[in-house]
Amino acid sequence: MAVWFSRSRTIGYCLRKKLGFFGLVGHESSCCFSPSFRHISSIRQIGGSYGNPNGFLNDSAIHFRSWRFESSTAETQLDPQYFQEEDDLNQGLDFPGGRVTFTSELRFISESGDKRVPCYRVLDDNGDPITHTSFAQVSKELAVKMYGDMVTLQMMDVVFYEAQRQGRISFYMSTTGEEAINIASAAALSSDDLVLPQYREPGVLLWRGFTLQDFADQCFGNKADCGKGRQMPVHYGSSKHNFFTVSSPIATQLPQAVGVAYSLKMDKKDACVVAYFGDGCSSEGDFHAGLNFAAVMEAPVVFICRNNGWAISTPIEEQFRSDGIVVKGRAYGIRSIRVDGNDALAVYNAIRTAREMAISEQIPVLVELLAYRVAHHSTSDDSSKYRPVDEIEYWKSSRNPVNRFRKWVERNGWWSDKEESELRSSVKKQLLKAIQVAEKTEKPPIAEIFTDVYDHPPPNLKEQEKVLREDIKRHPKDYPSDVSL
Repeated sequence: MAVWFSRSRTIGYCLRKKLGFFGLVGHESSCCFSPSFRHISSIRQIGGSYGNPNGFLNDSAIHFRSWRFESSTAETQLDPQYFQEEDDLNQGLDFPGGRVTFTSELRFISESGDKRVPCYRVLDDNGDPITHTSFAQVSKELAVKMYGDMVTLQMMDVVFYEAQRQGRISFYMSTTGEEAINIASAAALSSDDLVLPQYREPGVLLWRGFTLQDFADQCFGNKADCGKGRQMPVHYGSSKHNFFTVSSPIATQLPQAVGVAYSLKMDKKDACVVAYFGDGCSSEGDFHAGLNFAAVMEAPVVFICRNNGWAISTPIEEQFRSDGIVVKGRAYGIRSIRVDGNDALAVYNAIRTAREMAISEQIPVLVELLAYRVAHHSTSDDSSKYRPVDEIEYWKSSRNPVNRFRKWVERNGWWSDKEESELRSSVKKQLLKAIQVAEKTEKPPIAEIFTDVYDHPPPNLKEQEKVLREDIKRHPKDYPSDVSL
């Protein structure tokens, strides 16, 4: 009762000062209203003189007061401390979402900051730790595995790219220049974390145990492929490794990732969701919907943006005017950081910390990783048509993430030229063998196209299968001979 009386007295004080000039409220009255704010329950004199000699609220004041709070909870946001002095009334506004201060200066928020958001790094371009940089220590075992998988990913891209150029597979996308993002981020996660990728994260699967044979089977679309040959090459997926299947349309995975993360939150799981995407995704509506959804629902999801400078042939300066992607996180109320994507240690530390925040605080986190896309967008692209070749060569040689990390590992005495030679020789043999096996493995039967969606196929699917089989019989030369009917 005392708290309610104090609040009512404060409201009355505010209204009296504001409305007294119009002769609506007497300065000598302070009113206590019932919780419904429909009528006056008592009158208390407090002294003074403004406008109304009778010292009572007239009908106009009563109607105003009732209308203002008739169906609102605004009265619960009023704090007596804000109404102790006349000047305080001009200092701020209690508005849903938090108090907003006032200013007499006509000033717009700048379209960009005076300085760009800095980029976190641990190793310099020569692989030396930067002075006074703090980062989680990485063991020899972890560092060697990270480096070995970065080399394996690099070599896999070269071999599969050449296989596509030879006509042995139909399509391929490489991760050249982004090896550190793939492997270091994967190393920082738990195997229980769910990954929703874009299409340049095969290293995450490699780290989790997806074999070179698994990669080859998917690219060749044979019956050993987890997706039964239904997807384009490099559209990997594995429920065993908590890795959602890649989808060609960009950014569709972002709102989905938030929904998955919220389900983990409801089940109180000690895990988070990790959604990878490129800078081009920020031009899609799903990006904005996903980030806003995550912030409002406080979903434990880590958004990892590979800002590699290009959305196919569109440079980032033609995609947006903001300072990259990191500032977009703050706009949606998401904790964010910018990281050197060519620095494996920096990526590892940033993602490791972001994951801990997402799970312990149950919040979304945005990490922007800067790493130039050295390769063509895909085998359907020729990037030399829209960017200088010397620019590509500079990033490929001078800022190579694999070379930088190797220098650091070698300085620790954990790697040698002999081990390098043995690793590359072994990986090359495994890759060539995987391709030979995948190429000889038969394709999934035609019937597999229509299964795994419905428990009992509906009439329209049965009709489609019938039409397809009849067409194959009429035009057998138009269909692959190695596909079982």
